[in-house]
Amino acid sequence: MIIDQAISSYVLCIDDGGYPESLEVRKIYPVLTDEKANSRDYVRIIDETGEDYLYPKKYFVALNLPPEVIAALPDQTSTINRLSSR
Repeated sequence: MIIDQAISSYVLCIDDGGYPESLEVRKIYPVLTDEKANSRDYVRIIDETGEDYLYPKKYFVALNLPPEVIAALPDQTSTINRLSSR
């Protein structure tokens, strides 16, 4: 379920939480805005399944990326559009 379709930031995975099929350590993931999850120390990301899920913030490190780097990342728009049409 996508709360807000906007990618608000990016994080680097540092722990797959025992689910290597869903998260890859050392991979950058887009964060979707979810204030309720954030208030509970969770983050909503689009994981390896192509779906958005909540994960503990402790699995990630927040990244402050320059616009040039963000532009070079894979486009998540098609995934977000596909998910929001459900």
